[in-house]
Amino acid sequence: MNKPIAIDDSSFDQIVLQAKTPVLVDFWAAWCPPCRMVAPIVDELAEEYSGRISFTKVDVDQNPGIATRYGITSIPTLLIFKKGEPVSHIVGYRPKEELKQSLDAALD
Repeated sequence: MNKPIAIDDSSFDQIVLQAKTPVLVDFWAAWCPPCRMVAPIVDELAEEYSGRISFTKVDVDQNPGIATRYGITSIPTLLIFKKGEPVSHIVGYRPKEELKQSLDAALD
């Protein structure tokens, strides 16, 4: 089973910015109810897009540097990176089909 991997301030550049494939980064916090609603959808998408898109999670409470760097002021926020640059910015809960559209666009 392919699950999102937890990353932190020290591993972000290598795992996300230097990735050969697109990467979805889920910015979340344990105390955030909408984050808990998005998590199972992200898990499902990680399975469906296995090998084509990498999935990661950043706990904003533990890693404020990354959140500040990308202007994350609301969570959940999903950023999709391609070739080291953010190409999609999704704030708040979104249905699975809407997230799939953003992921498919990153694969083009």
